Amino acid sequence: MAIVLGENRYGKAETRLVRVSREGETHTLADFNVSVALSGDLAATHLTGDNSGVLPTDTMKNTVYAFAKEHGVGEPEEFALRLAHHFVDTQTQIRAARVGIESYAWEQLGPHSFQRRGDSTRTVEVTVTVEQSQVVSGISGLVLLNSTNSEFHGFPRDQYTTLPETTDRILATAVDARWRHLHDDGDWAKSYAGVVDALLKAFVSTHSLSLQQTLYAMGSQVLTDRSEIAEIRLALPNKHHYLVDLSPFDLTNDNEVFIAGDRPYGLIEGTVTRDDVPPAITEWYP
Repeated sequence: MAIVLGENRYGKAETRLVRVSREGETHTLADFNVSVALSGDLAATHLTGDNSGVLPTDTMKNTVYAFAKEHGVGEPEEFALRLAHHFVDTQTQIRAARVGIESYAWEQLGPHSFQRRGDSTRTVEVTVTVEQSQVVSGISGLVLLNSTNSEFHGFPRDQYTTLPETTDRILATAVDARWRHLHDDGDWAKSYAGVVDALLKAFVSTHSLSLQQTLYAMGSQVLTDRSEIAEIRLALPNKHHYLVDLSPFDLTNDNEVFIAGDRPYGLIEGTVTRDDVPPAITEWYP
């Protein structure tokens, strides 16, 4: 039996960056959480402790801050691409760089006043190799709820099934979506806003017989509206709402009073893709 070194990478995780642009009287704010991972010819450090090819992770952190000053940040896709290309272009032993960014939104209250928005988080994962690049954008924690137009019935039953069928239920979820771009350039802000708009439009307009049906409708709407997107992957937890039994109080409950369940919860995952797009250069997940 031979023991060999398998796939490996290393990097600096969760470098917190806040960049204030002070051009003019009205400031703008970017709030990023940046993670960098490098892979390539790194066998020596694992096998013998030879660090001649290991760029310090502290240097990666410093590069994030220096690039924010020298180049600004712009859209998170733009900043991630700039960082990833830098590491691949300047470190000959590195074959691929992966840069992930969580972008936290702030609402402008005045020329230099802001309020943190907590409704969702914008995400980016960029992978750059010596041959090609891949951009995956996303959103997490997008909490949505339909108070009706949701059903669930016709499912198989066995001796352990207690769930009643329903033709009118609350459908609630916290969307985690990632979508792969066909190219590594474009209007990133417009694309992100367009994808989120498509997700919302499909959620609102779909009379759902299952959360799986809603997932496919949301993904299909994105690919219909946004030609720059190759595929989209969604993870939709089913945030259950249970009807409260008010009969002990001689009260009826006409689908009005619910307990918002915490856990366990159903988790629906799926990919919606075009059948004529090139494959991803590296695996990615919602």
